[in-house]
Amino acid sequence: MFRGIVIDKEDQNQTVHLRDDLEDASLPEGNVTVRVAYSTLNYKDALAITGTSPIVRRYPLVPGIDFAGVVEASDDPQYRVGDKVVLNGWGVGEKHWGGLAERARVPGEWLIPLQEPFTLRQAMGLGTAGYTAMLCVLALEKQGVTPDQGPVLVTGAAGGVGSVAIAVLAKLGYAVTAMTGRSEEADFLTSLGAQAIIDRASYSQPGKPLAKERWAGAVDVAGGHVLANVCAEIQYGGAVAACGLAAGMAFPATVAPFILRGVTLAGVDSVMAPKAARLQAWQRLAADLDIGKLEHLITEVPLEDAIPTASRLLAGQVRGRVVVPLNPTL
Repeated sequence: MFRGIVIDKEDQNQTVHLRDDLEDASLPEGNVTVRVAYSTLNYKDALAITGTSPIVRRYPLVPGIDFAGVVEASDDPQYRVGDKVVLNGWGVGEKHWGGLAERARVPGEWLIPLQEPFTLRQAMGLGTAGYTAMLCVLALEKQGVTPDQGPVLVTGAAGGVGSVAIAVLAKLGYAVTAMTGRSEEADFLTSLGAQAIIDRASYSQPGKPLAKERWAGAVDVAGGHVLANVCAEIQYGGAVAACGLAAGMAFPATVAPFILRGVTLAGVDSVMAPKAARLQAWQRLAADLDIGKLEHLITEVPLEDAIPTASRLLAGQVRGRVVVPLNPTL
């Protein structure tokens, strides 16, 4: 028997319970079984747990879009018992049982080895949000955005993706401006490396097709009017790496920034990214993140508190990364 959060449906209504009677026989198909050391709460997990958005595609389901742990059994030649592994995405926590349980079973090709020098806890301190942030930084680099071209903007700055993106970009030498709707987080964002902080409110309403050029590049987790207004302020030849829709799925913009200023809007997907891209992102995190700042990003929440914390996360009351210990002594 093991513990886990289970989302189910009763009479078309979603239910969410912490259970301590789960059995290995209930685990989904896969050729690697992992004893989960740590998982996390991400924005998508919060949507799934609260039922705010139709994230869950199959019932019953354990949420949790990522985990880090130790291999307990493997029919995959890539992994042996005792190997430390990390999983991000692949539909886990949506249509395949996820990480918010003490055990998980997945196809081996979804896993990657834990990258040095990270511990299992540190890997989830970064989690899918940190890995996504690094994919965004790589996307900006691919588009030729360099520190000497001017400041870069990070939206949703106090959240998981935003906070890691600030820390990485600052260490790489970029002048980072943080956008947030939480002015009380100013000291936190400055400690991560942000040189300036701006209020999200002025970007949340319809704006001009083109505005004054301000940013060499941007990492956006918001979408909606925020993304449209950010694109309108990107310098000639600059780029935006877009990875989220916290402010809405719509994109109420014009083509003006793209055809008059040569701006690139680079979409970043962390769920189905190929293994090579995942490894590159984690290797770059190991090289380009000040691990000393990582602890400041982590809020640790026990499994029994994960359900109420999901509502707080959606309400914007949680900063940085929420880490959930399952078997922390591994």
